[in-house]
Amino acid sequence: MANTQTPLILGIEGTAHTLGVGIIRGHNILADERTMYIPKEGGIHPRESAKHMARNIPTIIRKALDSANVDLKEIDAIAFSQGPGLGPCLRTVATAARTLSILAGRKPLLGVNHCIAHVELGKIITGAKDPITLYVSGGNTQIIAYNLGFYRIYGETLDLAIGNALDMLAREMGIPHPGGPKIEQLALEWESKKLLPLPYIVKGMSLSFSGLLTSAKRMLRKGVDHRQLAYSFQEVAFAMLAEVTERAIACTPSKSEVMLTGGVAANQRLTEMINEVAREHQRTFHPVPKKLAGDNGVMIAMAGLREYHVQRFLKLSQSTVKPKWRVDEVPIPWMKKSIA
Repeated sequence: MANTQTPLILGIEGTAHTLGVGIIRGHNILADERTMYIPKEGGIHPRESAKHMARNIPTIIRKALDSANVDLKEIDAIAFSQGPGLGPCLRTVATAARTLSILAGRKPLLGVNHCIAHVELGKIITGAKDPITLYVSGGNTQIIAYNLGFYRIYGETLDLAIGNALDMLAREMGIPHPGGPKIEQLALEWESKKLLPLPYIVKGMSLSFSGLLTSAKRMLRKGVDHRQLAYSFQEVAFAMLAEVTERAIACTPSKSEVMLTGGVAANQRLTEMINEVAREHQRTFHPVPKKLAGDNGVMIAMAGLREYHVQRFLKLSQSTVKPKWRVDEVPIPWMKKSIA
């Protein structure tokens, strides 16, 4: 019988480059173990990342169990990132989750939407109740808010995710993956604050970063200062994100909170800009701490906890992966129905 009080949940994240295993009891984090695939050159190679995960899953799971000081048989449910993400990575993690479920004594299996996991962990960690969430990462750029039983997407990228755009710009500069943190550092070194003329592309509630990236590449070939280009790229891209977030605030007058999460949420300049947007509109700002803003197993466990309490368990036959699983396709029964 399911433990509905303080269940012990093991969560496995594996949608792109990070393999993470988290163990929680209720909202208490008992373990957070990770390993990241870093390509020797270029961007993420899905099959190589999946191989990295397959090699490391046994070790990371054992580390998490040891860190939490629990036995696998004590785990009440196994949660895993069912999508969206890179197919080979998702399939590797799903196989591991099924195996653990059986080895633990046929414990419940919980399929978690990766994007929802970021939102749910953010709410638990920051104390936000019903925020507008700007979710920015290597694979996703979305403005998300709850309305009438689902998380709705109020705005999103039409092409590249902001994290991917930053990494691609870094590669053009000869910076290895992940390049976003180095772009941030270069931007901080540009003291004059003079901007290069880069395209600003917002279409209603949608954003486009491909034209911005193309223009930045052209400027690189002309020999512009890398610091000035990094600064200009960040300022333009983050202003676009701030504008769409501001419009989402205007569309949701009942929301009193703005949350920032995803790997790019670690960028201090973006945090400053979204904080200013929230302040100007009298909304409280809830940035997810850097350690938990990026991909990790704890967020899968936390979202799995939500699924556990509403008894949304998977049969093995239902545990196939969903590489293109959108956040607005998943019913959210643990929140009251409300109109934004």
